[in-house]
Amino acid sequence: MAFVALFLRFSIVQVIQWRIDQNEAAAQESLKLVSTALELYAKDHMGSYPQSLHSLVQSTPAYINPEYIAESSKRRGYMFACSRLEQSSYSCSESPAACGLTGKKIFTVTTGGSMIIEECSKDE
Repeated sequence: MAFVALFLRFSIVQVIQWRIDQNEAAAQESLKLVSTALELYAKDHMGSYPQSLHSLVQSTPAYINPEYIAESSKRRGYMFACSRLEQSSYSCSESPAACGLTGKKIFTVTTGGSMIIEECSKDE
């Protein structure tokens, strides 16, 4: 009986870790797409970034699918937000909805496509 309980615990931990890995990969990919869209927009607008993410989806053709820039929406265990979106710079991030359960890392992309990865704190 103890062996079964130990096996189940190990299996559950592995499933949770697999899910966290998948969530983190999706969060990174989403941010890369947002950054690419912002950089392409700036290239097409003489180096100026949009002051609203909606500019990325309102143009024809759109720079990005609206699902990727839904502010404060929870996708695959992560929350998307842009803390800075100015004509000359930007900073957008994906943070776990529940640190340690849906993800362990906070991903931030800044002007030029630089990716910053930090460990999340369960206190957040």
